[in-house]
Amino acid sequence: MNELKPFDVVLENGTLIDPVTGLNGSYDVGVRDGVIAAVDASLKSEKAIERIDVTDHHVIPGMIDTHAHVYEHVTGKFGLSPDLVGVYSGVTTLVDQGGPSCMTVGGFRKFIAEPSASRVLAFLSAYLVGGLEGHLYPELYGPNGVNAEHTITAAKVNRDLVKGIKAHAEIGGQSRWGMEVIKIGQEIATAADLPLYIHLGQLWPTSSSAPIPSSEELIRELLPIMKEGDVLAHPFTRHPGGFVSSEGEIHPILLEAVRQKQILVDVGHGSHFSFDVARRVLDAGIMPFTLGADMHGYNVTIPDATDKSERAANPFSGVAPFNLTIAMSELLHLGVPLEKVIEMVTCNPAKLLRMEGELGSIAVGREADISVLKIETGRFTLSDNSGENVTAEKLIRPAFCLRGGEKFDANSAFVPAAIVA
Repeated sequence: MNELKPFDVVLENGTLIDPVTGLNGSYDVGVRDGVIAAVDASLKSEKAIERIDVTDHHVIPGMIDTHAHVYEHVTGKFGLSPDLVGVYSGVTTLVDQGGPSCMTVGGFRKFIAEPSASRVLAFLSAYLVGGLEGHLYPELYGPNGVNAEHTITAAKVNRDLVKGIKAHAEIGGQSRWGMEVIKIGQEIATAADLPLYIHLGQLWPTSSSAPIPSSEELIRELLPIMKEGDVLAHPFTRHPGGFVSSEGEIHPILLEAVRQKQILVDVGHGSHFSFDVARRVLDAGIMPFTLGADMHGYNVTIPDATDKSERAANPFSGVAPFNLTIAMSELLHLGVPLEKVIEMVTCNPAKLLRMEGELGSIAVGREADISVLKIETGRFTLSDNSGENVTAEKLIRPAFCLRGGEKFDANSAFVPAAIVA
């Protein structure tokens, strides 16, 4: 250890869980110059400018939210403040899902990624208009609204920022255009050597002039298009066209795809989440790989909003309070082990982003991205937008994070208050 220069900060007396290094127990973490400089059973004898006592807290690699909507202002009411979703919620890295397109990725870099304290990455929209509240304007989202050549180029030029391609597969889109847009999306993703992230579940109302396809038909057409490492989102959705059929069964072809074709699953929580559907999907043996929160301007409470009725009328509106740690608490309540839940927000997202050498671990020499959580014990009410309430005995809450060694308290308005049962 460098005896001449003290640590900038030491986190001491916490319970460290790092799936990559295998550490799970009481460890101190020393940070110097924004880098993890030491992980040891005790650093109490070492010099430090600041010591933070994290007794009764869990110290984990900086959390990665794989489904964010933070192209603020440009995506209308959809986009939230990056740092309120990110570092001030205890999350160090955000992946905006489909906000920027090949036309707007430059603005995303200049006005979102660069000035944010949070690390902000993106899955580039397959559509030219990106995430411009397209659910309100479905006519913008047909095959004529896609330019594969330009999107491939934008993805390659912005490789440091763009980590995947975002597309939609839902009954409304299929009834209008079949699977053409998804096929083009896969063409883009394959040419750019990136994963394709697919929204699965109802998005737009179907066209009155087109027959309504079944969700099974949609899935049977979709899965052959997907490649290993692609991602299906919203496994626990309460909307039609998802993982569960109208008869309440998991589509068998989905089980085969996840197990045999190695298709990944992202929770994409949002207002989609249903406890009932989650139980069915988990019982069928489908375990999400990543746990994106899918927070946006229609499913969280916006401080000082003056258009609440308009937001409430949106098809993606939701009233059940949530954020990334609430989503983690829900999975914990459903029987997913804590270590597995932590993997979903740390090392697994790092693998999806192909950044496992940089993110997802508290290893010496890594940039000091660290999330500190308090797991409360008691009786807490968790709810979904189907109207189901459950009583959980554990509630995961963000305390603070270090992003590149800089401390940010989790004081965002988007962190819901605990609801005691």
